[in-house]
Amino acid sequence: MVLRVKIQRMMLALKTKSFRIRPWQMEDIPDLVVHANNLNVSKNVRDSFPYPYTEINAKSYIEYVACKNPLQDFAIEMNGIAIGGISVSPLSDIERFSAELGYWLGESYWNKGVATETVRIFTDYIFQHTGIVRLFACVLTCNLPSVRVLEKNGFRRVGVLHKAAFKNNRFEDMYYYERCM
Repeated sequence: MVLRVKIQRMMLALKTKSFRIRPWQMEDIPDLVVHANNLNVSKNVRDSFPYPYTEINAKSYIEYVACKNPLQDFAIEMNGIAIGGISVSPLSDIERFSAELGYWLGESYWNKGVATETVRIFTDYIFQHTGIVRLFACVLTCNLPSVRVLEKNGFRRVGVLHKAAFKNNRFEDMYYYERCM
């Protein structure tokens, strides 16, 4: 049986009183550059998330994610401003019911509960509206705020991946977290 994970293009229902999760738009380029062009953000994300982060990077990224079908990458918007992103990357073959969760926020929005609530709403949506039954996330062991976000949302640490990442000019361990439906 082949399962095609379906994530609707219009996820506008994912909103709270303070923010919403929605598809990226070209109008988000200035906001994306402001919040992504930050060394402290860059330290905790994959190298495919460049630093410095330019308008060209933002435009290329939005064009790229807009072409994915189904959509997998979304903006976190607060007061009309794109302040970060959240994504799900479904696996394939025998892992087709699993997906990787990724997220980031602009530094000025850290420690305000936004990431925790965003992950909660997004995770619930994925489990309720797609065929995904397991989400996982890999986090650099030095990224304790992200560890707390996952743990507050019911993700459990199932392992440590030693020297799994080469980031910030050194090998880093990563925690492997998962949550099943």
